[in-house]
Amino acid sequence: MYYVYVIRSEVDGRFYVGISENTEKRLEQHNKGMTFSTKGYRPWKVFFAEKFETRLEARKREVYLKSGVGKEYIKRKWSGSSVE
Repeated sequence: MYYVYVIRSEVDGRFYVGISENTEKRLEQHNKGMTFSTKGYRPWKVFFAEKFETRLEARKREVYLKSGVGKEYIKRKWSGSSVE
């Protein structure tokens, strides 16, 4: 299984989209500063994750969520969320 995950920085509220087979381990890596693009915005929390059978399906969803339309989808989901 592959997961497309969206994490949110507790520092400035930015979102990051990625793919992983193990979202808990991947979040730990982000929060330990092991990912260059996210280490300056720690700590991170998982906002949501979606499960896919194949890496190709997950990659297509990741590309969508990183697009302008996908970013708007994430923002709409956030505005309706109770997560702070």
